[in-house]
Amino acid sequence: MKLKTLLILGAIVNAIFGLAFLLVPEAVTSVYGNTLSQGGIIFARLFGAAMLGFAALSWSARSAPESEARRSIVLGSFVYSVLGFIVSLVSQLAGMVNALGWSTVVLFLLFALGFGYFQFMKPKVAVT
Repeated sequence: MKLKTLLILGAIVNAIFGLAFLLVPEAVTSVYGNTLSQGGIIFARLFGAAMLGFAALSWSARSAPESEARRSIVLGSFVYSVLGFIVSLVSQLAGMVNALGWSTVVLFLLFALGFGYFQFMKPKVAVT
């Protein structure tokens, strides 16, 4: 897979979930077997806003040439994906969400592996 493809997929997934958490957080969490308090709705909307920010970063970086800025976006996406994987896995194992929560675990894992590959494994092109 090319980095451009991964960035496009990341942008699409973050945009879809980001819009959903921003606009209808109660509906999103109910699918996972949870309800939100008023405070939870605020934080879910803030999470949606952050996801939309990651979507914009990924979309903007998809065609950018190799640079320090693009590497920083990949690193940020890697950190976000690893931490999202850990939080979603712990939540799933603790029984805090229903079986659909495994899809979140898998999505974060796949993105962590993808961004980790491009951040740490793939040879870098020299920037001049």
